[in-house]
Amino acid sequence: MKISIFGLGYVGCVSLGCLAQNGHEMIGVDVNPIKVGQINSGRATIVEKDIDMIMATQHSLGRIRATINFREAIMNSDVSIIAVGTPSTPQGHLNLQYIFNVAEHFGTVLAEKDHFHVIAIRSTVMPGTCEKIAALIEKRSGKEHNVDFAVVSNPEFLREGSAVNDYYHPPLTVIGTESERAGAIIRSLYEQLPAEVVVADTKTAEIMKYVNNTYHALKISFANEVGNICSSLGIDSHQVMDIFCKDKQLNISNYYFKPGFAYGGSCLPKDLKGLQTLAHDLYLQVPLLNSIHKTNEIQMLRAVSILTQQGYRNIGFLGIGFKAGTDDLRNSPAVELAETLLGKGFSIKIYDQNVQTSKLTGTNKEYIDRHIPHLSCLMVQDSRELLNWCDVLVVSTKEAEFVQILSETTDKVIVDLVRISAELDPSNQYIGINWSPSTNEAPAQMAY
Repeated sequence: MKISIFGLGYVGCVSLGCLAQNGHEMIGVDVNPIKVGQINSGRATIVEKDIDMIMATQHSLGRIRATINFREAIMNSDVSIIAVGTPSTPQGHLNLQYIFNVAEHFGTVLAEKDHFHVIAIRSTVMPGTCEKIAALIEKRSGKEHNVDFAVVSNPEFLREGSAVNDYYHPPLTVIGTESERAGAIIRSLYEQLPAEVVVADTKTAEIMKYVNNTYHALKISFANEVGNICSSLGIDSHQVMDIFCKDKQLNISNYYFKPGFAYGGSCLPKDLKGLQTLAHDLYLQVPLLNSIHKTNEIQMLRAVSILTQQGYRNIGFLGIGFKAGTDDLRNSPAVELAETLLGKGFSIKIYDQNVQTSKLTGTNKEYIDRHIPHLSCLMVQDSRELLNWCDVLVVSTKEAEFVQILSETTDKVIVDLVRISAELDPSNQYIGINWSPSTNEAPAQMAY
């Protein structure tokens, strides 16, 4: 395939060489004539392991050349990759001037081009940037997005020092587009690589680089705060984290990585507070650990805000335990949510077969007597009674029984805190606590 790459910096140079090595005919484009000259003499524009040899070899095979003439590059390629810089402004926003300058060139040249052209954005951009670029090109070229051309998101995950190895051994490849034709073309660029190719909507792909790198920063900061506590106690922090990383079921896994409602239970709040107190007693600053519960409280306030905005007073709860399959109410976020709503004057009824108030004993009974002693007055034994009474239905645990109940529900506002999978009647208004309308199979959805 004939491919042009705009921007011959780190990402552009590595992509130029690696795609050429995969058999593609490459044209590099840059406003800097020095970089163009380096490519045209078979030299890399960056210092990076293995890239010099790749560039020299592929240039000698005639697969690589470079130019400052953007029109020549666009007219002589089927796919263009934009890899120009998007540096941060002093305020933390992205400076997109370079990428919009390139987009204006595409708008001018594509007006003359008859063939379908795909523009892949490898630069790190905020969600919505591809849409803005496409609109700019449409206006300038008179062509229609996803008909005459397509702008897709194709974020890179290359690390300096191992970029070539990362290119050929990625954890996955992400393509963001609403065009099947464009998605298939970009997918074909990576068919020789071993990783899974994930095709998502454009905005999802655009945000992935930010989510990934923020999580990497989070991991480093978490390890450092744990390390500071350990070293103050004379404990080998590396051994602690080595043991931590051996748990692939919970610690290093996809478990707990599903956005939704606040956490609760008898362990997480208690042990988090214990570690925070230990750090405090050691006179250590652990702002990351100290912010965890604050984030949890914000999620609780988010749910309260959603429910108070609906304008109804009768709120029914499907589930009140801290998670599905248990009657444990200690530190249940659903209990806290119900308490908050009661305090604001809402009427509450609860259906949860796991919680049989007449059988509650021991610690659980003590918790109820202390927090919501009138729980037995709020509980109903028949889900139909709850549905007949409430205007708003809150799904707070993921019980299998609730799927059937929801499938029979009509004319309710359903506030889903757990993203339960259920077929809903169109008469319902469905609200997910933090997922967009297109990501759950329910009609008339809203996202907050």
